[in-house]
Amino acid sequence: MSAEAHSGRRFVLIGLGAMGYGIGLSLLRAGLAVDGFDLNPDAQKRFRAEAGLDRSLEEACGEADGAILVVVNAAQTEDALFGAHGLADRLKPGAVVISCATIDAQKAVEFEARLAPKGIFYLDAPISGGSARAAKGQLSVMASGRPDAFRQAELALDAMAETVFRLGDRAGPGSAMKSVNQLLAGIHIAATAEAFAFGLAQGVDADQIMQVIPRCAGSSWMFENRGPYIAAGDYRPHSAVDIFVKDLGIVTDTAKGASLDLPVAAAALARFKEASSNGLGREGDVAVVKLYAQASGIGLPPKRYEEN
Repeated sequence: MSAEAHSGRRFVLIGLGAMGYGIGLSLLRAGLAVDGFDLNPDAQKRFRAEAGLDRSLEEACGEADGAILVVVNAAQTEDALFGAHGLADRLKPGAVVISCATIDAQKAVEFEARLAPKGIFYLDAPISGGSARAAKGQLSVMASGRPDAFRQAELALDAMAETVFRLGDRAGPGSAMKSVNQLLAGIHIAATAEAFAFGLAQGVDADQIMQVIPRCAGSSWMFENRGPYIAAGDYRPHSAVDIFVKDLGIVTDTAKGASLDLPVAAAALARFKEASSNGLGREGDVAVVKLYAQASGIGLPPKRYEEN
C-alpha cells in the first residue's frame, strides 16, 4: 500500500506485538498512514512492507498527527515518551499520544502533565479484546483525557475500536477502569485453569468441558476465550503469564494504597507468580493449569493446533 493511498492523517505506532500489529493493520485498512516501530526487526520489517512506509522515527514524528503506544508497561511507556529517543521531543505541538498499555492510573496522570508543556495531548486509552479483535478493529478502549485529545485521536480510535468508553476529561480514569477489568480477567483465567484441572482429575473430557460449560451459568468470557487453548494444548503466548503478574500486581498495589484487601485477586496473583517462577512466564496465561498437572499428576490435553 503506497503512502498516496492514505487519507493524509499520519500516526506513529510503537509496539508491533500481537495487539499492536493488529491495531496497525486496522489503521491501514481505515486509510491512515502508519509508521510502525518495534524492537523486533522482523515484526517491524513485515509491518513496514504492509504499510508501504520505511522512514526514521525522526522523519515519521515530524509529520505525525499522533502516536499510538502499544507497549507492555509504564516503564516502556515512559521510555517511549521521554527516553533517549523519546516522542515528547519529536512530535509536533497539537499531536496526541494514545497510550494503550495497562499502567497505574497515577502514572497516566504524570505522563499527561509532563506532555502538556510541550503542547502534546495525552489520551489515557488502555485496550481490551485480544489480538484477533485488534486485527478486526473491534477492540474496547477505556479512554480518558482532554476533549482536544479525543478530537485528535478520533480517526485512530474509530479504526481500532468497536467501542470507546469516554470516562473523563483527564488522564487516570481510563487506567483505573482497566485495572478493574484486569482484576476480573486475571481471576477468571486462574479460575478457568482450576476448573479444567478439576474436571480432568475426574476423567471429564476437555472437549466436553468446552461443549457444556459455555452454555451453563458458570461460564465467563475468559473461560470461553481461554478454555479452547487448554483443550488444544496451546500454550503459545497469545497473552503471557507474566502479563498477569504485572497487571494483578498493579491491582493489588493500588488496593493497598486504598487500604482495601482483595483476597481473591491476591490468590490469583499468587498462581501467576508461581507459574512464572516455574519457568512458565513467557507461555500463554492458561499455562497456570500446568501447576495443577505438576502437583497432582493429571494429564493435560496434547498439542492439537495448526502452527501459523
